[in-house]
Amino acid sequence: MTRAAAWARAAGPHCALFKLGLEFFLANGAMGYRAIADRPVFLDLKLHDIPNTVAGGVRAVLPLAPRLLTLHAAGGVAMIAAARQAAEAAGTARPLLLAVTVLTSLDAAALASIGITGTSAEQVVRLAKLAVSAGADGIVCSPLEVAAVRAALGPGPKLVVPGIRPAGAAVGDQARVMTPAEAVAAGADWIVVGRPITGAADPGAAASAIAADIA
Repeated sequence: MTRAAAWARAAGPHCALFKLGLEFFLANGAMGYRAIADRPVFLDLKLHDIPNTVAGGVRAVLPLAPRLLTLHAAGGVAMIAAARQAAEAAGTARPLLLAVTVLTSLDAAALASIGITGTSAEQVVRLAKLAVSAGADGIVCSPLEVAAVRAALGPGPKLVVPGIRPAGAAVGDQARVMTPAEAVAAGADWIVVGRPITGAADPGAAASAIAADIA
C-alpha cells in the first residue's frame, strides 16, 4: 500500500482518476482503498459470477463510492442487469458500470483456444452491444476496437481503454496496444496506463509525458 500511495502522489497531478485493481483490493481491502482515494477511483474488480452474487458484490462496494466499477460482459444479460439494479441503490452517486469485453492480453489465437470464433473486434462489438442493452454505462476494450465500438454503439456509452503503451515502451503481456494520443483520437473517454508509469524510474515524469502526449 505504501508503494501504491507513492505512485498516487507522483502521478496524481496528471491523472483524472486512480485505478485500483483486483490485486490491490485483495491485499488491502476497503481500508487501503480509503487511504488512496483522495480523488475519483476506477475500481477494476471485473466481477463475474451468478447474478445474485454480482449484485451483492456491487452493493458491498457502494459505501466506497467508486466512480467506475467493472464487471465481465461475458457474465450475460441477467448478471449485468442485476448489477445495474444493485448500483441504483446509490442514486445519483452510483458508480458507472463498465463491462469488460475481451482482455487486452488475448489475441485471435487465444480466443480460438477458448472456443470463440471470429476476430477480437467482432467479439468486442458483440459483447459491447449485449452489455449496454442490459444496463452497462460503457465498456472496456482495447484501443484497436474503439472505432468499431463507436460505429456500433454511437457516442453515448463510455469507453475505457487499457492496453496503452507510449511509443517505444515495452508491450509486455499486452497483445492489442496503441499509444495514448492514438487511443484518445480514436474515441476513448478514458485511457488506462499502468506499468509505463508504475514501472518507470520517475513515475511522475512518466505520467506528465503521457498527459502532454494527449493534451
